[in-house]
Amino acid sequence: MPLKAHTLNDEICGHSHDAAHAMELPPNSRILFCNGQVGARLNGVVPDDPSEQICVIFERIEKILSAASMTFHDVVRLIVYVTDKSIFESFFKLRKATMGDHNPPAILLMVRDFPRAGVMVEIETIAAKSV
Repeated sequence: MPLKAHTLNDEICGHSHDAAHAMELPPNSRILFCNGQVGARLNGVVPDDPSEQICVIFERIEKILSAASMTFHDVVRLIVYVTDKSIFESFFKLRKATMGDHNPPAILLMVRDFPRAGVMVEIETIAAKSV
């Protein structure tokens, strides 16, 4: 049984970029909680461009999901932290390129800065898959 998105734009105000209002898990789902991922490459280098950081973050999330036999289509929530509001447009574009029409609920937050120098974006992920 797949995840079920609830997008209620005809009943409550729609989210930007048509994100679902809620995601329903199938019975007996395995749930994966990922810690926040930042755009640091394996060698520790953090790109200067926030779009590149987001690409690295999605690569890291994909590896974590794969380790749990999951894909981006199993993601039920994203929590996105950025240091500048303008970064959200890059996030929306790259999320669409990475996840296609799968558009789970997301929490979007602006923060002042991160403990690691150069980091402009951090993304937490929650995923679930029926067993």
